[in-house]
Amino acid sequence: MEHCAECHGGVKKASGFSVLSRESMLHDSDSGLPGFITGDSGKSSLIQRLRTRDLDERMPPEGHDPLSAAQVEVLVRWIDEGASWPQHWALTQINKVDVPSGVHPVDYFVSQGLDSEGLAFSPRAESSILVRRLFLDLTGLLPNPDVVNGFVADPSERNYEGLVDQLLASPHFGERWGRHWLDEARYADSLGYEKDSVKKDAWRYRDWVVDALNADMSFEIFSRYQLAGDLMPQTESGALIATKLHLQTQFNLEGGIDAEEDRVKRVVDRVNMFSSTWLGLTMACSQCHDHPYDPISQREYYSLYAFFNNMDMDASFLGAGSENEESLLKERAGIAEKLEQMLLRQISDKNLSNQTVGLLGRLFNFDNDKGLTRHMRERAEKRRETYVLTRGDFLRPDIQQGLVVPDTPGLFPSMGDRGQLQDRADLVDWLFTDTHPSTARVTVNKVWMRLFGKPLVHTVQDFGSRGEQSTHPLLLDWMAGWWQTDAGWSLKRLIKWIVMSDTYQQSSNHRLELKRVDPNNRLLARQNRFRVEAEIIRDISLQTAGLLNLDIGGPAVFPPIPDSVLNQSFTKYGGNSKGRDRYRRGIYTFFRRTAIDPNMMIFDCPDASASRAMRDRSNNALQAMTTLNNEVFLESAQSWSFELLQTLPNATDAIRLNHAFKIALSREPSPDEKAQLIGMLGDARVAFELNEEQALEYLGSHGSKEIIPGEQAAWMTVLRLILNLDEFFTRE
Repeated sequence: MEHCAECHGGVKKASGFSVLSRESMLHDSDSGLPGFITGDSGKSSLIQRLRTRDLDERMPPEGHDPLSAAQVEVLVRWIDEGASWPQHWALTQINKVDVPSGVHPVDYFVSQGLDSEGLAFSPRAESSILVRRLFLDLTGLLPNPDVVNGFVADPSERNYEGLVDQLLASPHFGERWGRHWLDEARYADSLGYEKDSVKKDAWRYRDWVVDALNADMSFEIFSRYQLAGDLMPQTESGALIATKLHLQTQFNLEGGIDAEEDRVKRVVDRVNMFSSTWLGLTMACSQCHDHPYDPISQREYYSLYAFFNNMDMDASFLGAGSENEESLLKERAGIAEKLEQMLLRQISDKNLSNQTVGLLGRLFNFDNDKGLTRHMRERAEKRRETYVLTRGDFLRPDIQQGLVVPDTPGLFPSMGDRGQLQDRADLVDWLFTDTHPSTARVTVNKVWMRLFGKPLVHTVQDFGSRGEQSTHPLLLDWMAGWWQTDAGWSLKRLIKWIVMSDTYQQSSNHRLELKRVDPNNRLLARQNRFRVEAEIIRDISLQTAGLLNLDIGGPAVFPPIPDSVLNQSFTKYGGNSKGRDRYRRGIYTFFRRTAIDPNMMIFDCPDASASRAMRDRSNNALQAMTTLNNEVFLESAQSWSFELLQTLPNATDAIRLNHAFKIALSREPSPDEKAQLIGMLGDARVAFELNEEQALEYLGSHGSKEIIPGEQAAWMTVLRLILNLDEFFTRE
């Protein structure tokens, strides 16, 4: 139907005819006739319009190439044989195929694809590479040389499994995998738009995510807390903090904006985030019209919208009480009541817009100043009614279509009749029913992507008709089914299960025979080699230098950012952190939407404007200039040179170089590498011995009276090069 959807899809639906589903093709068009009559192609208007010689009647219309006789014949046979319409693969029930005992299911399914092309697995990666891979994937940190040496001495499966268990139990696991989730949650520490006000309580959601993942909270509970924590029977503080997922939307506090329009935008953003994250569908276009490619109507979009339409922001002292807590909450309630009245009046009287925004800002600042934590509440009274918004315009509700009640898109299994108005708790129940086709598939695909650099379904947030097919559909379904049942939605169990496979443990070395058969490694005859993310590049640079502060949690910190970047923001807030806070992990960096840390932006960190499950991975000259010259990376080389010479004061150049390679790359240098770097070291010594003043300037605050400046500066030059090797930033 690629020739038809442009004019007869969900958007245009020319002449009232759509080809997006069997039902829509059987429905009468504006001519009063259906597209076809099942079993009788001769009387089907579709075939008549394809075969006619009248250019005014022929489809595709004049200006487009007509279908070939063979293509028309395919449609004729299809109609005559009953016009079967197979369900899209991503919407079929998850099917677990039996796997022979004694074989890891991942290896079993991957080997089938390899066998079909006459290929075989790559050998197991070198032990030092395998350790480094595990550490980067599971914690985002580098392994200690002693750990590497221990595994190289005993690379047995038992020792490997012990290392996996150790890393999954590390508190840094939650930081690593929490950052992945925060991309999808569009986490930021500011509201966005020009004013971009600071959310002083945002970090509490980030810490909740990290703690939940470290505790191996099941994905079902993890989802329930965030989507509907305020509706749980016994609401605890953690469940309310989790609902801050819904507060990661941008929020406009600029003068002159329409508060109701901005509220509708936030609800739309929540719907779109929900659909892409849990359903794997791009539903945003259905805000304005029926989906152009998937059978999702605009009304179905607003049925999903209705689940989120009666959420309001509230605030409480969650784990951070105050002496005058009761009076402060009473004062806040008074401001909130005035705001509610003003919001209702402003819907019909746009002259009150500035006053309304002023009250919104006052409430926001009150929460910030008094140490309250914002969260969501479902309103019990004065509930908002939901209508289809004509062309997505909040000022044009389609009253004639009638009220829209909370419901899910018809292409999924029904929620069933529960005898009451459905709410977000029901929505979570529906997501985690045994028959739901998407929740497990979509999430398992993203977990796989983190461990292989590429997903099984490349369009990670679009499993719809325009999305890509899975490279290993049986494997995807087996993992999804196993995760739901055997693993009880445990993320740690899923990760361990995958990394214990031979497929994961393969070498990433390129093989000549793969270049012709499988240049993109879709068949997984080897592991993938890819650069680590922005935060990890910074973290491991600081870690190598002995600077990284590994404290867990707490308010956001402010690493060095140029004034030229800070001045872009309307709200000057933060500056540069001092002491150990300067070297916290990247996940704890204050994220300002209008002034993103350049180190993050240059390495493709998303801007938190929308949910992102898969980051871009660009390669450009600015990245090399950043790691060579940016203050963070320069300081890492300065500090590391001091640490190296202080740790090995009387060692030979060769021993020091071996030690540096072990720390940064988990291996020793080759003879050729060693010769080149020792030669470079000698040249640098000569240059800096002639100019001690330049050496001191080069070393900055990390120079030491205990070490000859020229010697330290020479080593800093070599270490700076090691910190800029492609291998250092790459997960092999």
